Amino acid sequence: MTTRTRPRRPPESGRALPLQDVVTAALDDMKAVNIRVLDVRGLTDIADTMVIASGNSDRHVRSIAERVAEKAKEAGFRSLGMEGERDGEWVLVDLQDVVVHVMLPRIREFYGLERLWDNSTATPVAAGSAVPVPRAAKGRRPS
Repeated sequence: MTTRTRPRRPPESGRALPLQDVVTAALDDMKAVNIRVLDVRGLTDIADTMVIASGNSDRHVRSIAERVAEKAKEAGFRSLGMEGERDGEWVLVDLQDVVVHVMLPRIREFYGLERLWDNSTATPVAAGSAVPVPRAAKGRRPS
């Protein structure tokens, strides 16, 4: 199996911005709401950064996602794809190193991606278990 790398070309004018900065600038430009940038290195190999933002309507969500993909392309970053643009409730833009989720607030609340991927508030999990271990019980044997 071979791994294909993609060359990144800087924009024609000025200094190249990191992809994360291009994404957050596009989100700000489109008035995305509640933008969260999560460092997911060490949690997954699929991306280094996950960006989660909300839009006010399905049309707004689609427009935000399209602008993110457009600005990333202009900056020389290739998008692997976009999913969910037909319904517009949750659109995912895969930019390889950065995965962008643009969602309606109710969808964002329901799925709670911040709780799943934010490792700054991680709760210890017992080995082989999907149930978090209470901090007081760490180190004690079950009775």
